[in-house]
Amino acid sequence: MTKDINLPPGLLISAPNSGSGKTTIMLGLLRALRNRNFSVQPFKSGPDYIDPAFHLAAASRPSYNLDTWAMPDVLMQKIAFSAEGANIILTEGSMGLFDGVAQKGASGYGSTAEIARFFNWPIILVLDIRGQAQSAAATALGFASFEKKLPFAGVILNHVSSERHERLTRIGMEQAGIEVLGALPRREDLKFPERHLGLIQAIEHPDLNKAIDEYACFITQNVNLDRIVELAQTNNFDNSSSLIFTTPPGQHVALAHDKAFSFTYPHLVSFWREQGAKISYFSPLANEPPEKDADVVWLPGGYPELYAGKLASADKCFSAIRNHAKTRPVHGECGGYMVLGKSLIDKSGCAHDMLGLLGLVTSFEKRKFHLGYRKATSVYNTKLFGRNTSWRGHEFHYSQILSQPDDVLFSVVDASDNAVQETGSVRGNVTGTFFHLIAEANL
Repeated sequence: MTKDINLPPGLLISAPNSGSGKTTIMLGLLRALRNRNFSVQPFKSGPDYIDPAFHLAAASRPSYNLDTWAMPDVLMQKIAFSAEGANIILTEGSMGLFDGVAQKGASGYGSTAEIARFFNWPIILVLDIRGQAQSAAATALGFASFEKKLPFAGVILNHVSSERHERLTRIGMEQAGIEVLGALPRREDLKFPERHLGLIQAIEHPDLNKAIDEYACFITQNVNLDRIVELAQTNNFDNSSSLIFTTPPGQHVALAHDKAFSFTYPHLVSFWREQGAKISYFSPLANEPPEKDADVVWLPGGYPELYAGKLASADKCFSAIRNHAKTRPVHGECGGYMVLGKSLIDKSGCAHDMLGLLGLVTSFEKRKFHLGYRKATSVYNTKLFGRNTSWRGHEFHYSQILSQPDDVLFSVVDASDNAVQETGSVRGNVTGTFFHLIAEANL
C-alpha cells in the first residue's frame, strides 16, 4: 500500500559562490522563524559534516544532508520525510548554485540546483554586493534565467554599506524583475569563527545560542519573513519504498563523540536506529571507554590533529578499544582512521602515539588539501564490508599519509573515475578509510 506524503512547503538558500553568507543567513532564518512559532525542518545540500549541527542548534530539529551525486532519488525522498510535522523546510546550499562534479553520480552531478529542481523548492539567492550596486542585478538575473524551469524566489542582499548603496542596488533589481527579500547592513561582528575545514564545530562555540539569537534579531529587522513564508512551495512523494538504505554495522554501535570526533552523517545514525540498533556515545578526549557490550566501535571524523596530545594520554579509552578489537570490529573514518594508526604528527611536527591497531602514520605538519567525492569498492572481506560491496562517500582533510602498510580495504576512485591513493586499511577486525560513507552505491 502506498502513502503519499505531502512535505511542508520549502525554500532553498543558495548563492553564486562560497563565502557569500549562506550559513549565517540560514541560521538567522531558522531561529527567526522558530521565534515566530514555526517548526522549521533544516536540510543541507551536499557532503557537509559541520553545518547540520549548527542547523540543529538554531531550529531544534535534526538537519540532514541531501546529495544528488551520492544518493539515489528514493534515498533523498526517504530523508526528506523527516520533515513530517514541520511547518516549513529551509535547505542550505553548498558552493555556488550550479556547481557540481564532472560526472554524474547516483542521480545527478551534486549541485544545489538539482536539489531545488527535485523538490521544487524556490531559490533565495544570497548576494554579497560589496563593490557593486546596479550591477548586482545582472548576476541575479543570470542565475534566475540560467535554467528556465528552476524555481526562483528572489534575493537577499548581503554586506550593504549604506542606504544609498541599498537604493541603487534595488533600482537594478527592479529593472531586472528580481524581488528583493531583504537587505543586510554590513556587520563584521556577526561572523562565525572558522578554521581549516570551514566553521568551527557547533560544540566548540563559546556561546552558540546567543550568537544565533543575535543573528535572528538581525534577520528579523532586515528581511521580509512574511514574504519568505509565502514563497515556500510544497511537494508530495510516494512513500512506498521498502528499501533498507543502510544496514547497521552492529546491533549496538559505540560511537565516539566529542570535539575530536563529531563528523557523522545524521541520516546514517538515524537509519541505524530505525533498523533497531542501539547507539551509545563515548568521549576519547574525556578518556571514556566504549560500552563493553558494543558490537562495533566507530570512530568518526573530526579534529584529532588538534587534540593529539590529549588523545595519546587517553589510556583507559585506548585500552578498551584495543581489547574490543581482539574479537569485534573497530572502524574509523578520516580523523578516526588517523587515530587507529600508529602515530599522528601534529602541525608542529611532534609525533603522538595513537591506538596502533593499524600501521598508518599521518602528518598534519605539511598540509595538503584532499577534497572530493569518492566511490569505493571493497577488495577485502571483513565483518563490516563484504568483498565487492560498493559505497559512495566524500573525503575532506589536510593530512598526509606517510605510511599505510596494512592490507588495502577499498579500491577508490574520485567523481571522474580517477584512482585515489587513500584506499583505506584493514588489519584483523580493524578497518579505516579517509572518506566518509554516505550511501551504498548499488541502491
